Amino acid sequence: MTQPRPIISSVSDAERWVAVYRAIESERADALFRDPLAGMLAGEVGRVIAAETRAVMGEHGWPIVARTRLIDDMVEAAVGAGCDRVINMAAGLDTRPYRLALPHDLLWIEADLPALLAEKNQLLEYVPPRCRLIRRAVDLADPLARRLFLDDALDGAARALVITEGLVGYLRPEEVAQLAIDFRRAEIAEWVVDILSVAIARRLERSGAGLLSRAPFTFTPADGVGFFEHHQWNVLEIESILRAASRFRRLSPMYRFLSTLPQPNPRGPGTRIPWSAVVRLTH
Repeated sequence: MTQPRPIISSVSDAERWVAVYRAIESERADALFRDPLAGMLAGEVGRVIAAETRAVMGEHGWPIVARTRLIDDMVEAAVGAGCDRVINMAAGLDTRPYRLALPHDLLWIEADLPALLAEKNQLLEYVPPRCRLIRRAVDLADPLARRLFLDDALDGAARALVITEGLVGYLRPEEVAQLAIDFRRAEIAEWVVDILSVAIARRLERSGAGLLSRAPFTFTPADGVGFFEHHQWNVLEIESILRAASRFRRLSPMYRFLSTLPQPNPRGPGTRIPWSAVVRLTH
């Protein structure tokens, strides 16, 4: 029997898929953020993926929209509190250095695979960022390469913020634990990370048409944010993506009702109830 063609067959495909929903949100009169570059970055490939996955993500992609806005707010809060450097691990097609209100002298460093960054450099060659922006090609799955990158990226920083948006879900628990150790440096003040429960991962795995079959979610900690606390990180902020999407008025009536129900314990979300959150950590 012929296996279905994976809808998302590469990291670039997943990044284009996410960019589609940023573009859709940006066109709303009441947009939670404006990303004028998202449509160009998504391209036709991204729009086709979004059309084929509408049953999973919904027409407007509220989980991605809410996650984007929550991380925007956390970045701006960290910068407002004195963060002097932002390091975006697996930055993909993120455009925050081009659209957030950032100090001109803030240093923002993006790290990702060489091919993806080469594509991004080409697409955004003539677009000026709002802060100092550097891109570094690095295989973040290589522990030695990752540590050497951090040594260089943190040189001279006093209160750095690390972002791992959309990254840890694809890693094994032991790899996330190693990240937690690597980030526990004096120069790093905060870490923003998004996590999801096993119930959401299972729903995506059952979604059909090969969605994410090349990159299944492998980090769905049963102890939720407790995983990071066990690795000596303290929680500054936990934002449920569902509850945030309701607050932002982006949910259908059914999901709006679900958002009013008791939510799982973020330190033990279990395996039955779908739950995801953006978390702001310090150590």
